[in-house]
Amino acid sequence: MPNVMARTEHRFSGLSADAVYAAWLDPGAVRSWMQRNLERTGSSARITEIDIDPRVGGSYRFSDIDDEGQENPAWGYYRELVPGHRIVFTWFVEPAEEAEDNSTVTLELRRDGAGCVATMTHEMDAQWADYIEPTAKAWKGMLESIEESA
Repeated sequence: MPNVMARTEHRFSGLSADAVYAAWLDPGAVRSWMQRNLERTGSSARITEIDIDPRVGGSYRFSDIDDEGQENPAWGYYRELVPGHRIVFTWFVEPAEEAEDNSTVTLELRRDGAGCVATMTHEMDAQWADYIEPTAKAWKGMLESIEESA
């Protein structure tokens, strides 16, 4: 069965492609926009871990803890890094997903006047077809949170 794709786009009127690219790889920036994203979704969870090794083959790990004390990690590996243009990384939230290695996110940045347009595409196993819309909405929220945190 072929993989499915969740896709979203966001226009940054005041942030350059270089600034948005940097916001995905700088631990301080990621902590800020991820916390903002949690807040805008009504969550009172708090970011507890941001670990980023921003090189092809490098890894990242993000984690938050919710009100019940449940840790919610996400991790993966950078497959492609083209400054100001493109980041390709895997995205896992469970060890079984990492073993399957079929969850890949691509961030494409296109300059647009003083700002840029960001397109996020999340390719995932067909078993997650029912989650295409919520996944696209989640990535859109992250992009909006980057702009709100800048």
